[in-house]
Amino acid sequence: MNQLHYSQAVKIDNRVEISGQGGWDDNLQITESLADEIAQTFRNVERTLATAGAGWEHVVHVNSYHVGGFPPEVNDVMVRLYRHYMPNHAPIWTQVGVAALGLPTMRIEIRVTAIVP
Repeated sequence: MNQLHYSQAVKIDNRVEISGQGGWDDNLQITESLADEIAQTFRNVERTLATAGAGWEHVVHVNSYHVGGFPPEVNDVMVRLYRHYMPNHAPIWTQVGVAALGLPTMRIEIRVTAIVP
């Protein structure tokens, strides 16, 4: 992300903050399926956390930003993935509805804070 002059992740002592991650693939393409986009977003969060020596098991705070409101599918998929990636703990979570995100086709962005012991 040098082009936009920001970092994907910053580690300060044992705290990791990551930039919001969307459901893009390696070619910045986003699937038409909302569930698949959310799942890819979780994988992108995982990959970004790993660059700073963290994982979902260290996540304590999640902000999720959603275009298009909150149809039941959103929470169903989010909760299923929370249970998959964080089976032993539940983070604090704030959901925010927004008009648009960084790419025109994005419908979700997730930003997390992790504490690495």
